[in-house]
Amino acid sequence: MFAFRFLPLLAGALLAIAAPAPAAPAAAAPTVTAAAKAAPIQRIDPTFWWVGMKNPKLQLLVHGPGLRTATAALRAYPGVRLDSVQQLASPNYLMLHLTIAPEARPGRLQLDFKGNKKFSYAYELKQRTTPTDDTKVQGLTQQDFIYFLMPDRFANGDLKNDFIKGMRAPKVARDSMYSRHGGDLAGIEQHFDYLKDLGVTALWLTPVVENDMPKASYHGYALTDYYNTDRRYGTTEQYRQFVERAHQNGLKVVHDVVLNHMGSKNYLFLDQPAPDWFNQWPGFTRSNYNASALNDPYGSVLDRKLYNQGWFDTTMPDVNQANPLVSTYLIQNFLWWVEYTGLDAYRIDTYPYSDPKFLMDWGRAMQEEFPRLALFGEAWVGSTAQQAFFARNIFQPVDGFKSNLPSVLDFQSSFALHDALKSGNMLKLYESLQGDWMYEDASRNVTFLDNHDVSRFYSVIGEDFARYKMGLAWLLTSRGIPQLYYGTEVLMKNFSNPDGLVRADFPGGFAGDSLNYFKRRPGQPGEAFEYVRKLANYRKSHAFLHSGKLMQFIPQDGVYVYFRYAPEGTVMVILNGSKEARTLDGARFAERTGGFSSGLEVTTGMVVPDLKSFTVPGLSAWVVELR
Repeated sequence: MFAFRFLPLLAGALLAIAAPAPAAPAAAAPTVTAAAKAAPIQRIDPTFWWVGMKNPKLQLLVHGPGLRTATAALRAYPGVRLDSVQQLASPNYLMLHLTIAPEARPGRLQLDFKGNKKFSYAYELKQRTTPTDDTKVQGLTQQDFIYFLMPDRFANGDLKNDFIKGMRAPKVARDSMYSRHGGDLAGIEQHFDYLKDLGVTALWLTPVVENDMPKASYHGYALTDYYNTDRRYGTTEQYRQFVERAHQNGLKVVHDVVLNHMGSKNYLFLDQPAPDWFNQWPGFTRSNYNASALNDPYGSVLDRKLYNQGWFDTTMPDVNQANPLVSTYLIQNFLWWVEYTGLDAYRIDTYPYSDPKFLMDWGRAMQEEFPRLALFGEAWVGSTAQQAFFARNIFQPVDGFKSNLPSVLDFQSSFALHDALKSGNMLKLYESLQGDWMYEDASRNVTFLDNHDVSRFYSVIGEDFARYKMGLAWLLTSRGIPQLYYGTEVLMKNFSNPDGLVRADFPGGFAGDSLNYFKRRPGQPGEAFEYVRKLANYRKSHAFLHSGKLMQFIPQDGVYVYFRYAPEGTVMVILNGSKEARTLDGARFAERTGGFSSGLEVTTGMVVPDLKSFTVPGLSAWVVELR
């Protein structure tokens, strides 16, 4: 999510807890205006629901001035029962608990309330569509190639949403790295053809939910409304249509979510249902940002508590997921987005920071309701073992926690690749995959070169184009589901201090841009694009590359050789991290080259005439289909 929080972790140091400051105050109860009196219910979450969900229970959070003292009743509706009405600490909430039987039909429930006056609310139950529509909730496989972008920084396709009256940061200001720049869903959609031509099959967008914060709201990770898309990207219905049209174009959609915290301008924090909906401290207390405490056999209770219950930042209240009402609220919300839009995957921000029991409950609920839904989490930790701890693995439960998350973002292989390309020592890259024995299935992990929290790959490797091609060759031929950060295909560069430098606008996405890389890519940016395009599309059309088995050989003399293979074909990948050419004895690889006599390097068309011995230039990558 944010680069700054991990720098001490990567340096091996533990962040000190901030000096106590005044606790973030709960906002005063909202003033009851004449309009509010006329419409006592301001909102109900979830905003609507569906019949036919596997879990028949539904929890409704009803919000409005003075609602706590009201009574509630459900008019007769076949198959639906109001089990209980629960008062919360705030005067402005009621919690309704319902059961929806399998035989219930779509329609509107009439909820009758009686407080200072009588009023009713028609709550809609819809018909589900995801179980019968194969174009929805498709999940992810190794065949996919994810393109990760920040909607605000990619392309501005709808000038009408550049100014939204009433929002805390309503205006576009492209001259400020922390302001909104105007990118939106329409801008992404207008460049579907560009993405498909590149070989992309899935789009991961930073959060599109409302982030109505006064500062730095462009990134989306401080959400202020769980049930609305940020209007500066488009309406919630337009987002549903965006997912539908992406599917029509052969593009899956990864929805970025935050479980651990929210923005301080969220209505649930401004008017808290109860104090125990948030992790409260006597004074402001940060997380220690160190997941090691969670499974340290010698760890302290304090360190675990600080990690899971400390706040991520001053403007990001930490949600108390140990509260069953909060847990259910969050689970229902993320079920709602899948059923409403048909999205294909969730990327979970700051995954390990959440309450461990909640993580198991959340993951179980998602997978039981939507078996095809892909889930992968951000577990930015210090070792392969620690990373595997947060995915399905071979470990025994620790303090009752046994991860049911199918996969994680593979930070360890990314770090190893950077080290290998900078030093020429390919052993770390080999070893980053050697640890795959700890996972249930490491092929589900999402691999990457860079993202919005770290320095851009091209800058990390010293803007060396040969090393760039080696990195891309590894990304698109190794095991896992590859993810490319927007602009990496055209050599966008910079370092992440401050993080806004690696979140620059895509050239050509905005009116007045001097460069338009969507249409014309002169020089090395064009070479880079073509290299990615050729290799990604080859990967997409050859199952033995994207889904075949992997065999790797221990690197020697700076050369790392591995194979992707299946009965239909075999690819040999050679990464020479040395500056000197290396001549390889093909007999060492006879396990995989037996039956083949030559090969074709797929990015250049070069023939490798003899597999018995061949010379690989320094700082180069070969992707060779064996013949």
